[in-house]
Amino acid sequence: MKVHFIVHESFEAPGAYETWVKARGHDASYSRVYANQALPADASHFDLLVVLGGPQDPATTVAQCPHFDAAAECRLIRQAITAGKAVVGICLGSQLIGEALGARFGHSPEKEIGKFPIRLTAAGKADGKVAHFGEVLQVGHWHNDMPGLTADAKVLATSEGCPRQIVEYSNLVYGFQCHMEFTAEVVELLIAASEGELATLADRRFVQQPAALRANNWDEMNHKLFVFLDHLVEEYNATALHKTDTSIQPL
Repeated sequence: MKVHFIVHESFEAPGAYETWVKARGHDASYSRVYANQALPADASHFDLLVVLGGPQDPATTVAQCPHFDAAAECRLIRQAITAGKAVVGICLGSQLIGEALGARFGHSPEKEIGKFPIRLTAAGKADGKVAHFGEVLQVGHWHNDMPGLTADAKVLATSEGCPRQIVEYSNLVYGFQCHMEFTAEVVELLIAASEGELATLADRRFVQQPAALRANNWDEMNHKLFVFLDHLVEEYNATALHKTDTSIQPL
């Protein structure tokens, strides 16, 4: 399995996704756009595209942030989906998936930073890739926006502060507004990049301050993410095998 990461900022690291890649023996490649590394020329370079978060939103222009080209990322996401690749977006990445499919992102009702519960919807409980999360799961958050919904999208999980926490766009394409990739190291990077902002948000009910953020344990959430990713790979492999079988014409 070839996994490609689009990394928007040094402090928005792949975290548990990278741990999973290494543990499963998959191959990882990166477009660290904050370091001016190019996006893949096309979707033939990977099997799974993971688009990470960032302080930008899909409406951020190149003039506002020279290293972030939302239009180029949306083109690559569309190519990947059309080619039958697996795609996972986190936070900004989930919003870019929606945009790539014609669904505008929106602002979340509440800013969420820290560890708070998400609740599976009926669609989530019926989805074989996330049903193991259980009805309620404590997960990481660091956002103020949420992904748009296409006509076929299914909301699999919600939270008190955000109605679109996990979205299934197809059997191989998922958007996570929440951050199940958080580890202690990733959170430390985010705190360092946001400590001034956090101090101004002390009165928000879904915003934890640095001491509380550092006290969180992310292990259960990470392991549930690994199982989701294993199921996604199984689905991708089965779909690829089916395409191969049906492409063989009888003599």
